[in-house]
Amino acid sequence: MRNVQLNNLTQVAGDSFGGLDNERLRLLVQQLVVVLHGYAKDVRLTHEEWRGALAFLHRCADISSDERSEFSLLSDVLGLSSLVDLMAGREGATPGSVLGPFHTVGSPWLDNPANLIGANAGTPVVYQGTVCDLEGQPLPLATLDYWQNAANGLYWQVDPQQPRDNLRCQLKVDAHGGFEIATIRPVPYEIPTDGPVWNDLVQPAKRSSWRAAHAHVIVSAPAHSTLVTELFDAEDPYLDNDAVFGVRLPLIGQFSRTRDPALCQRHGIEGDTCLLMKVDLRLAPLPDHPAPV
Repeated sequence: MRNVQLNNLTQVAGDSFGGLDNERLRLLVQQLVVVLHGYAKDVRLTHEEWRGALAFLHRCADISSDERSEFSLLSDVLGLSSLVDLMAGREGATPGSVLGPFHTVGSPWLDNPANLIGANAGTPVVYQGTVCDLEGQPLPLATLDYWQNAANGLYWQVDPQQPRDNLRCQLKVDAHGGFEIATIRPVPYEIPTDGPVWNDLVQPAKRSSWRAAHAHVIVSAPAHSTLVTELFDAEDPYLDNDAVFGVRLPLIGQFSRTRDPALCQRHGIEGDTCLLMKVDLRLAPLPDHPAPV
């Protein structure tokens, strides 16, 4: 094309990716061109602003590593991560929430009930729940991948004082879809404040750096969509101001002081009462496995 102009550039640039063999990738790239060009036109993007945006992305790349992705943080604070989670949701299923940057594949498998307390400081708590389908029927072949932060607000990947895989595990539910995890109460923590996402974007907007206290869980079961979500504490002060927009009403649970000597003894919790949160996790069927009528 030897005569590219403002009124045909978007079409020409989009068409240039028509040779991509993968149909879905071709759609994603061509639509991205349309949206980016539309944005630039709508805001009348200047050369200085364009160069500034590229410099910002370079700074994000410079600080990123295998252990820390500034681009993931950028997606989170822009709400894109939560948007993808919400679009993937199904009516009646437990809503998804942010995966976050601290999930690692291959956490140790523990027996169910599981105890993660170990030598961790913090308040002992127990999550007790069931994995079921949209009709409330238990899914006895489900598995959980669980992780959270320590009492100092840090995950083991960024805290050399913690042992590898601290406060995380995988487990299988029982024959009734049930699971039980004894751990410490998660605490709120700040998103990274040493990089360009915070310094150039979030702080100048006078936004909070805090994430509401939560535990992460990935729930999988045959013939069902995998659920990536978070479990929030109803007493946390940052529920209305979570930095990455991860809070959903159905994910907020209440720790209640419960008298259960057997439960306490099972997990080595002193006394005969403990803080217990009941959790109901509902999975949607895969598209080729429709729910029974």
